[in-house]
Amino acid sequence: MDLKQLIDTDRLPQHIAIIMDGNGRWAKQHGQARVFGHRNGVKAVRETTEAAAELGVKYLTLYAFSTENWGRPKFEVDALMTLLVDTLHKEIATLNKNNIRLEAIGDLSKLPSRTYRALLDGIANTSNNTRMTLVLALNYSAKWEILEATRQMAALVKDGKMELEDINETSFANALSTRGIPDPELLIRTSGENRLSNFLLWQLAYAEFYFTTTMWPDFHKEQFFQAIIDFQNRERRFGKIGEQVG
Repeated sequence: MDLKQLIDTDRLPQHIAIIMDGNGRWAKQHGQARVFGHRNGVKAVRETTEAAAELGVKYLTLYAFSTENWGRPKFEVDALMTLLVDTLHKEIATLNKNNIRLEAIGDLSKLPSRTYRALLDGIANTSNNTRMTLVLALNYSAKWEILEATRQMAALVKDGKMELEDINETSFANALSTRGIPDPELLIRTSGENRLSNFLLWQLAYAEFYFTTTMWPDFHKEQFFQAIIDFQNRERRFGKIGEQVG
């Protein structure tokens, strides 16, 4: 059965976030170095992005590199940064063909200069696309993001540009790096790990979580469709009772 046919496109999550996990373990299972897994993970990124756009999802955020990932062996980090540059150069034409806009969140200025330039070029070259927005979380930490937002608002209050009473959920959300982007309704994490790993802690407050044991390089369109079907079979109550939302 084609899982895509089971999806109600009128009830799609507007924003889906994915923690792409398992590249290293997948490579080990295949008797290869971890970098081999990361290279194959790019194929999953392409397929998942195209599947999301086909369905009509408006925002797809991928956790590509966390601030904690700098602690990995230097060889792996260097290989990841090189892979990111190469992928950006190769995939921009595909993004434009599919009318997909590229954005990025995180402490981007701390990325290697070559990676940073390639990222900015990709963002600029796809800025007029309107079908879907692909957001890459790079050198990203939710705790860092929340602290930065807090510092920004504290500075505004200190300088008399904002009243203390003006700090609320809306103004705080507008100080985050995801300003202007709706909060994810569905979070997918691959490889069997069941944690958030410092990812979108504020934004995922009311998201549905979908955990799968599938390693990221083996995550294809059918697995993506299954996650959405699971999402659509849940009752989202937001603190209310079933009779109220039914």
